Amino acid sequence: MCKNYGYIRVSSTDQNEDRQLIAMKEKAVPKANLYIDKQSGKDFERPQYKKMVKKLRAGDLLYILSIDRLGRNYEDIQKQWRILTKDIGVDICVIDMPLLDTRNGKDLMGTFIADLVLQILSFVAQSERENIKKRQAEGIAAAKARGVKFGRPEKMLPKDFAKIVKKWEQKRLPFSEALKLCNVSESTFYRRLREYRIKHLDEL
Repeated sequence: MCKNYGYIRVSSTDQNEDRQLIAMKEKAVPKANLYIDKQSGKDFERPQYKKMVKKLRAGDLLYILSIDRLGRNYEDIQKQWRILTKDIGVDICVIDMPLLDTRNGKDLMGTFIADLVLQILSFVAQSERENIKKRQAEGIAAAKARGVKFGRPEKMLPKDFAKIVKKWEQKRLPFSEALKLCNVSESTFYRRLREYRIKHLDEL
């Protein structure tokens, strides 16, 4: 007996899948046949997606709200589409795009139109992902140019850092004690020491 399945993806745990859940409920997809991944669509290394594919059988129907919920990589989307529709033999219905419903237009023209729409939409999905990454990179670069620092804030060195270094260099202070007084790791100590020496080059 053929079954209805639904696949839902959100890019992170912060995003809400309610809209996709409502769409699946309207299509009467059983809760037991809903598979939800909360991760990026850059590839198909997703646990719930893989689990669902193993369950699918020829004649089953898979619902997806929009093509970008399936994925965002142009080539990967088309590869997975072929695996699902050709190798396994399931029908796919992209709810937001009626032209991408493999139950309709089983003739040559219908298949051609569906393939063409899939290529366009999957290309758009990848382009959007690349544009987002580009905008993020540009935003980070602009923020850095304004002096915004990313990552964990640098630990403040003690005011008597120079004295601690001098004692350590004169072997009057063990290295472990110097690290403890500065409250930094060994690699950070040496990095900050290099920075300190460059900054105070004229004084050395």
